Formats: sequence, structure tokens, C-alpha cells
Amino acid sequence: MADTSLPHTAAKSGAPPRKNGKVAGFLYRSEAARGYLLMSPTLLILTIGIIIPFMILVVMSLWTRQGFGFDMTPTINNYTRVWNEPIFGALLTRSFWISGIATVATVLLCYPMAYFVAFHVHKNKMMWIILMTLPFWTSYLLRVFAWKVILGYEGVINSGLMSMGFIDAPLEFLLYSQEAVIITLAHAWAAFAILPLYVSLEKIDKSLLEAATDLGDGPMARFFRITLPLSMPGIIAATFLIFIPTTGDYITPALLGGPDGAMIGNFIQIQFGAVNNWPMGATLSIVLMLWIAAIALVFLFLTRKAQEKIA
Repeated sequence: MADTSLPHTAAKSGAPPRKNGKVAGFLYRSEAARGYLLMSPTLLILTIGIIIPFMILVVMSLWTRQGFGFDMTPTINNYTRVWNEPIFGALLTRSFWISGIATVATVLLCYPMAYFVAFHVHKNKMMWIILMTLPFWTSYLLRVFAWKVILGYEGVINSGLMSMGFIDAPLEFLLYSQEAVIITLAHAWAAFAILPLYVSLEKIDKSLLEAATDLGDGPMARFFRITLPLSMPGIIAATFLIFIPTTGDYITPALLGGPDGAMIGNFIQIQFGAVNNWPMGATLSIVLMLWIAAIALVFLFLTRKAQEKIA
């Protein structure tokens, strides 16, 4: 008589069934394999949406424009031109300056709001978060146009100041300037700073602040010794979420920047559009990404060193 207890014993012991084969047994036993299997849809999307387009840009940056077409012979002439011609360096410097100022302004303005909700609001916190982010539910383009109306020569600010007698003529620097681009970017990306800052502040253990109070620390000492260092991950996340996309923004500079507020994103858009010089546009895109990656690494290094000194 055949022994029928073996299949049940194998099932109870958790061993993979033999009929599934070696591959099924490997997937059953290996945590790493199951992890990769779960990540496969995301990896596929990243490959199709990021890695493949990036490789296309790299290959295209080695081409040159020839008449109405492209010479596909690999060359680094585009990179040499970007390195040697001052206009590209000036555009990159201006883009990093405008984006950096907008990032710092956004984080400084959003930190108190996130701090207030995290530490002083005890009921309906989600409602406060919704109210703070409600203006950002509208279209990005509509918000840019709204700021164009506000900062215009006959806009709300100039009209109000002139009606109250503070100025005799409209303030020209409010529109078509770097200041206009910085103000608009700081407002347009504020939601991307509020949320990570709030999450980071909300996770701080309040008992640490109570212990610091018992040891004699005042509000300022508690903030700089406990709250600020522990909220640094939120500050870093907010900084990256704002700095990286605003550096390559071209909509806001095109509508509000004027000649003095043009950024590298506008030049890249022109290369892919009006000029039809896709190799140069690809080259500028890669150079911009490399510079942003380098700045991000330096920022992370300096932040880590600062946290080590505080600790």
C-alpha cells in the first residue's frame, strides 16, 4: 500500500512541491527573487520611461546637425561647444542662482507653516494640510498666469501702490525679471515643500522636547538642538523636490522672466523646437543633469557632515 502521508508532510513543512520544478522552488525559497518579482513592474516602467530615453539623449548628443537633418557620426563637438562658449555657462549659472534662491525662499516660508500644524494643531490636522495645499490643486499654468496679472504694470500690486500714493509710476522690476521668476517658482512649488517638512516634523518624539525643557533649554535652544536636526530629512527632501525641477523650468521664465530671466530650460526648448538642433538640446539636457547630480551630491555630503557635528 502506497504511503500517502508524504505530500501532506511536505505541505506542512513548507517545502516547495516537486512538480513546480527548480524555478518555482527557487522563487518559493528566495526572498530576493520574490522582491525582484514584486519590483518588476516598477523596474519596467523606469526602464521604458527613464533609462531608454536617457540613452537616446546620450546617443543623440553625439550627433551634429547638418542642414535639415543630422550627421550621426559620433563626436563630442557639442560638448566642446558648451564648454567653450560663454553663453551656456551664463545660462547655467543664472538657472542655478534663480532655482537656488527660489528653493531657499520656499523652504524658509513653508517651514513655519509645517511647524505650526505639526506642533500646535491638535485636531483636524488633515484639514489644515488640505487648506494649505488647496491653491496648488489648480493648473500650474493658471498659477503662472495669475502671477503675471498680479505683477503686471497694471496689476494688483502696482495699481494698489499707485492708488495709495506710494509710487507715481509702475514698478518695472516686478515683471519680466529674475525677481518675478523667483516669486512665481517659490509659490508654485510650495506644496512640494510643505508636505515633506510636515511629515518630518510630525515624526519628532515630543518627549525629547519635554526632556530638553526639564534640563533648562529655552524655545530657541530646543529648536536648534532638537527640532531642526531631526527635521533635516524633510528639509533635504523639500530642497531636492524644488531645486531639481525648477532648474530646468522653462514655462515660468518664458512668461515672466523676459531677457534677464531666461533660464537653461528655455534654451533647451528652443533647440528642440524653433532651431531644430536636437543634438545640442540633448547635450544641454545631459550637461544640466550632470551638474544637478554633482550639486546634489555636494549638498548631501555637507549636510551629513553638519549632522555629524551636531550629533
